[in-house]
Amino acid sequence: MGDEEAFSGEDFGRHRLPRGLTLRALVPNAITSAALCCGLTGIRFAIGGDFRGAVLAVILAGMLDGIDGRVARLMKAQSRFGAELDSLSDAISFGVAPALILYLWSLQQMPRFGWFAALALAVCCALRLARFNARIDMEEQPHKSAGFLTGVPAPAGAGLSFLPLYLWIASGRDELRHPVFVAAWAALIAFMMISNMATPGWSSFRPRKTIRLELIALTGLVFAALLTEPWLTLVGICALYLALIPVGVVRYARLKRQRGALS
Repeated sequence: MGDEEAFSGEDFGRHRLPRGLTLRALVPNAITSAALCCGLTGIRFAIGGDFRGAVLAVILAGMLDGIDGRVARLMKAQSRFGAELDSLSDAISFGVAPALILYLWSLQQMPRFGWFAALALAVCCALRLARFNARIDMEEQPHKSAGFLTGVPAPAGAGLSFLPLYLWIASGRDELRHPVFVAAWAALIAFMMISNMATPGWSSFRPRKTIRLELIALTGLVFAALLTEPWLTLVGICALYLALIPVGVVRYARLKRQRGALS
């Protein structure tokens, strides 16, 4: 019996085709698709030499990536399709796009070594996302249960990888564009993405009630600074995040010792 005959007649009607996406699931998936388009548009800007536009496109992708999951949970529209689309979007927007932008901006001056550094950034981002997906159904996740992440998340890694570019735009100093420096920095961020160290997550921040109004005011000031001095503000945000990484490692080690003492 041929393939065409196998799907003819009554046999074809015995198996239902999978249902399409529900209407409410379209909203978060559309946001994810918009993030993917922003990442790809960043590559297009970089090819045209507009590195400011390229960076801003990837940052916009990160902002959209930060809300699509929350929108899906609020609308009760989580789906396996959405999770897979989100991972693919992240791999392109926060792995492939930053790697190509940095290569076109600086690393192509040193084609062989520079290309390997760009590859490391893209590949390590994909490996991090694959590790996250592989652990998503695991019951025992020590970092997650304590409110921490494992390694630097993909959107944060993309933002950190652009730190030399932020400094170059803000200062105009060509030394910051040196391919050896940029390659070393990209390799460091790639390693941090796949590392096993505990990094701060949103759930690990529990500010005291006495300073919550101050935090609200500080958030408003940061947004105002992004409008007036975006590149220096991005440098400051990167510096703050990097400073919080060792704090997160120390805090998690303390929690781990406390859990060991209780068990």
